[in-house]
Amino acid sequence: MSEILSNLYPWTKSLHVISVISWMAGIFYLPRLFVRHTESVEIGSETDRLFQDMELKLFKVIMTPAATSTWIFGLALVLTPGVVDWSSGWSWVKAGSVILLTWFHLWCGRMRRDFVAGQNRLTGKQYRLMNEVPTILMIIIVIMIIVRPI
Repeated sequence: MSEILSNLYPWTKSLHVISVISWMAGIFYLPRLFVRHTESVEIGSETDRLFQDMELKLFKVIMTPAATSTWIFGLALVLTPGVVDWSSGWSWVKAGSVILLTWFHLWCGRMRRDFVAGQNRLTGKQYRLMNEVPTILMIIIVIMIIVRPI
């Protein structure tokens, strides 16, 4: 098994990066849609239904498959011999950051369901603030992978 993973390493890494880019594009955009939805749309209007449709498709058609493939290819990389040194701190910080990014993804799904139910409780400002979470996590993840400072 480890020989197969080693031989597939360049493909696995490529597919992982493609998946991450797709996931991050959605994870950056969905909270921005929530901001506009909160600040500019009347509940029950045609525009409300349009936003709900856009948010659903972004979450279910792009973000969730991309998150799933990110995890699958990421775990394949973790299982590839010599890729991750678990005695180094960077790997644990990166893993924790990916778990937090996954929590953010699930949080976005919950917020989307609140819009569908007409029960959004957050303001545009709060969504703007929450939109900084994936940015901070992305910075941490990239530094841990490339610089490996700890």
